[in-house]
Amino acid sequence: MRDQNETKRYYVVFKGRVQGVGFRWTAQNLAQNLGLSGWVRNLLNGDVDCEVQGSPKNVAEFLRKLHSQDRWIRIEDYSCKEIPLQEDTGRFIPRN
Repeated sequence: MRDQNETKRYYVVFKGRVQGVGFRWTAQNLAQNLGLSGWVRNLLNGDVDCEVQGSPKNVAEFLRKLHSQDRWIRIEDYSCKEIPLQEDTGRFIPRN
C-alpha cells in the first residue's frame, strides 16, 4: 500500500470556465489551506495549468474541492501527471 504522506508533485491542466472567474485565487487559497506548494497560471488558450506538491491525499482533496468550490468555476476536464519533486518553498503562488 502506498504511503499517503509521501510527497508528490503533479502537473495539472484544467479546461472549462476557468479564467476570469477567480480560479487562480481559489486554487491558491485551497492549496495554502491544505499545506500544498506550487503555482497556478492562465494559459493563452483559455486553460489554466498548475504544479502542486504535497501528500497525494491533500492533492486529491485540492482537486475535489476545486470542482465544487465556486458556482462560477466550471471544470469540464483536466489532466494530471506526476512530475519530479522540486524544492518545497511552502508557498502556492499565481504566476503570469
